[in-house]
Amino acid sequence: MIRPHSAPKKVPNSTERLSETTGLQAKTIHRLLEFDPKGGGFLRSKDLPLECDLLVLDEVSMVDVPLMASVLKAMPDPAAVLIVGDVDQLPSVGPGQVLADLIGCAQLPVARLTDIFRQARESRIIVNAHRVNRGAMPEFEPPGGDSDFYFIEAADPEDAAAKVVKVVAERIPARFGLDPIRDVQVLCPMNRGGVGARALNLALQATLNPGRADQPTVERFGFTYRLGDKVMQIENNYDRETFNGDIGFISRIDCEEGELTVDIDGRPVVYPFGELDEVVLAYANTIHKSQGSEYPAVVIPVVTQHYAMLQRNLLYTGLTRGKRLVVLVGQRKAVAIAVRGAHGHRRWSKLKEMLMMDDATFAARPLA
Repeated sequence: MIRPHSAPKKVPNSTERLSETTGLQAKTIHRLLEFDPKGGGFLRSKDLPLECDLLVLDEVSMVDVPLMASVLKAMPDPAAVLIVGDVDQLPSVGPGQVLADLIGCAQLPVARLTDIFRQARESRIIVNAHRVNRGAMPEFEPPGGDSDFYFIEAADPEDAAAKVVKVVAERIPARFGLDPIRDVQVLCPMNRGGVGARALNLALQATLNPGRADQPTVERFGFTYRLGDKVMQIENNYDRETFNGDIGFISRIDCEEGELTVDIDGRPVVYPFGELDEVVLAYANTIHKSQGSEYPAVVIPVVTQHYAMLQRNLLYTGLTRGKRLVVLVGQRKAVAIAVRGAHGHRRWSKLKEMLMMDDATFAARPLA
């Protein structure tokens, strides 16, 4: 259990990991394009293009049509764009399916990484992620075995919820020496229900950070916030320079001033109590919210109660968030439903068709 007054070890975010890997500065697209909160657009555009010869865009499966349009408008004429992403993951939250359409139009050179090299073959996470992507059931190791991928059977949603809490709070720390708050992330197919992110957040908070009677708390928007709580920003706030998906830890609660301080990437961010609807507890998140992130250990509840959301790309995205350990908790039938769910909700987009048009056809197309 992490003590409320202790400072959790910082886990690098995706841009920091890119900077460490490449030795170059990495930025979010919004920071790169210099978002203007007053005007609601970007300062970087055709009139003020980016200064670069090559722009590398990572995690493009998360990029929607309007954001990609803004990026391309800001590109200087002689520069090139290299797009990196996993088309088998969930599509963007916003409109369109940019990465899938760019690949599907067959107008651009595309390289797809398909080989599993020696180090990867030793990881059951990677092997099973590839199996799921092909429509095959993952291979389950017995709980006592030596692996980085496990499945724990649960009889029903209530049993699954109890086992998720036990796995996070007891079994993973004891077996793998990982911190249950800092290193372990629960990822849920959906927010609602007894095994949804909201219910599991409350259960995990009660176990991992129950608080003390002599410490301040604040109740707002359906949550009780305590010192040491793991929280996530759920919308962009350009005044605070906090962005959707940022994770931090509550370091201070000042009831007299009506303020709560969250440590996000080593930076204290102050929230008035009335603006705490911008954050939620983050012991458990949805798989959609986890896109672009990775964690030392991931625990994923998979039950038939989540039937409406069980799709192959959802399960695949969840599995590929785990670096050292992935644990599925739930029902084999639910896993099978997800593996068979190949298509999900179809997105209607004309981008692919427009990219395939020649110049004359494109110019002559109707505007509506």
